[in-house]
Amino acid sequence: MLTFMKDRLIELVKVEFDERVEALVLAVLRSGRIAQGPMVEAMEAAVAKIVGVRHAVAVSNGTASLVAALHVCGIGRGDEVITSPFTFIATLNAIHAVGARPRFADIDADSFTLLPASVDALVTSRTRAVMPVHLYGHPADMSSLGKLAARHGLVIIEDAAQALGATHAGRPVGSSDLGSFSFYATKNVTTGEGGVLTTDDDAMARSLRLYRNQGMGDSRDHQTFGLNLRLTDLQAAVGIPQLEDLESILACRSTNARLLSDGLDGIEWLTLPTVRPGDTHAFHQYTVRVDPRGRLARDKLQNALAEAGIGSAVHYRSLAFDHPYFRERLGIVADDCPTAHAMTAEVLSLPVHHHLTHGDIADVIAAVRKELV
Repeated sequence: MLTFMKDRLIELVKVEFDERVEALVLAVLRSGRIAQGPMVEAMEAAVAKIVGVRHAVAVSNGTASLVAALHVCGIGRGDEVITSPFTFIATLNAIHAVGARPRFADIDADSFTLLPASVDALVTSRTRAVMPVHLYGHPADMSSLGKLAARHGLVIIEDAAQALGATHAGRPVGSSDLGSFSFYATKNVTTGEGGVLTTDDDAMARSLRLYRNQGMGDSRDHQTFGLNLRLTDLQAAVGIPQLEDLESILACRSTNARLLSDGLDGIEWLTLPTVRPGDTHAFHQYTVRVDPRGRLARDKLQNALAEAGIGSAVHYRSLAFDHPYFRERLGIVADDCPTAHAMTAEVLSLPVHHHLTHGDIADVIAAVRKELV
């Protein structure tokens, strides 16, 4: 029996801040220094420690982070970047922003991340980079992709926007050539808007810091081309306490995912998320697959859940290259990605955030079982 009232929504995303955030924001306001400053430096140090690299460079948002990564790698017109078509449009926008051409590899149906063999088949003399997307918080197969990139002389730029704290084979995501993270309002750790780049390369880090600050060095001389991509101390103050809590946030999300999977196990036509052995999942989203041949199609299930007060979302209803603008105006190549295409009709994300109660999780399970069993 469902225990929730219809007027009580169990949200897909919920953002709450504690008194530590309030105190840090107030301290920044009282300091009179609200632009990029010591709070940003503290946030960068925290991210670098989490990812296990020497450098973290904060920028204004996750899309700017991807653009900056491509720019400092010298990727531009005439170059190709291989990525996933099953991703938020920012991945594609960033590649176009620097004038490069995206190519699309297919994905693995279990992890929703790039298939290394599909990537390998797309490499040409014009390929400069591979941009794996750690979708929903599940890490891509970085071991295989790293070997592939080394064999072909390619740079790896990890779109880890949804996966801070996830690991592959014991190694944090974002610890290859360049990692790109987002702190948008829906992320596990949020600053409202914000992004961070991670790298072990000293020269790369220096180039990123110049690029985000109008090409200006410490002596305020303009040494190269750059843009204003700075993060503010106000935003960093919001993020720092959450970064301190990241381990507990991820543990809670992982527990919630396990409870959901235990409760939804055995439902015919419903495929639950899995975690590749040896990896850890950040569970930015808990995304199930609803087989269209089953009792209730995905969209009808989503509507039924909404009626029951359960928030959900479809990430994503179409592949990145299927948006009309990219097809009609930019002449994008629609590579053959049958698995990715199939996922657009099946995926549905259910609440898994760390503010859920056990009662909330029980209600989500009961609502799904009511419609599918």
